[in-house]
Amino acid sequence: MKPQGGTEIQHRFLEHYVEEDLLNKFQICTSIPNKIPIDNNKINILWQKNSYDQPNIAPWFKDKSNHDNYDWYIFNSHWNYEKFRMMFEVPTHKCHVIKNGVNNFPNRIRFHKGDRVRMLFQVTPWRGLNVLLGAMQQLQDVNVEVDVFSSCRIYGEEFGKLHEEKYEALYEQARKLPNVNYIGYKEHSFIQKMMYRYHMFAYPSIWEETSCNSALEAMAGGLYCIVTNYGALYETCSEFPVYVTYDQNYRALSTAFAHAIRGAVATIHEPQVYEHLQMQQEFTKKFYSWEKKALEWTTFLRGISDAKQ
Repeated sequence: MKPQGGTEIQHRFLEHYVEEDLLNKFQICTSIPNKIPIDNNKINILWQKNSYDQPNIAPWFKDKSNHDNYDWYIFNSHWNYEKFRMMFEVPTHKCHVIKNGVNNFPNRIRFHKGDRVRMLFQVTPWRGLNVLLGAMQQLQDVNVEVDVFSSCRIYGEEFGKLHEEKYEALYEQARKLPNVNYIGYKEHSFIQKMMYRYHMFAYPSIWEETSCNSALEAMAGGLYCIVTNYGALYETCSEFPVYVTYDQNYRALSTAFAHAIRGAVATIHEPQVYEHLQMQQEFTKKFYSWEKKALEWTTFLRGISDAKQ
């Protein structure tokens, strides 16, 4: 099973939407420096999606003699670029920001007052599943449930074998809660097909997201999003979600998140919210569709290719 994390999905989109002849002029390495070798016959790009503090990234960037190895550094958010600029003094004249994209914009089903509200959590377990379960424990009197698609297997079978066991207690906690449906790993395409069935996306992130594909996909699907204001989530999602202030006290964060869910469930069927979510879909399609991203990539790549000649 091949990894299906955000980096892999975005790279597949790039190869699908941008002309092959143009891409062949470049060696594009994703996130981890030297994951693929430098090609001296091509323009070398490091497409940096991972966070500045990752142990397989930070030592390489701390050694400034490495910075000339790549012709360009592409970041998936301004937040991420600023972190690398401040932490490692990456050469700013070789940096550019192109945000992630999405390609699934399903027609939303109009839900009615009294329907059981269905939430979606399709994020790895270490990014806030513990906080979400703490919130759901406090919401058993509310007409809401959450489907949890969370597993280490998203990064491949080998990664799953190495890390899944340490989260088994968390998965078991999810299985025991009456308002939580723990599903585990499903392929990205399966979740995309099911997106229209959900009302809300719940993501109490305790991880500094550099962008967040899951949030983008939920916005594109017209889901009412509840997220923490942590990392690049605000830059990615703009004004559309309900934001919960990040708190290092996870018990307090669970309570605050439960309060936000309770309020959202009470208003999810209101016409103003429906209009808000229509605007959200339109915004996401205008600024994050892969047709738009392909144009950004094509313009950038042609520009630096022409400048090299």
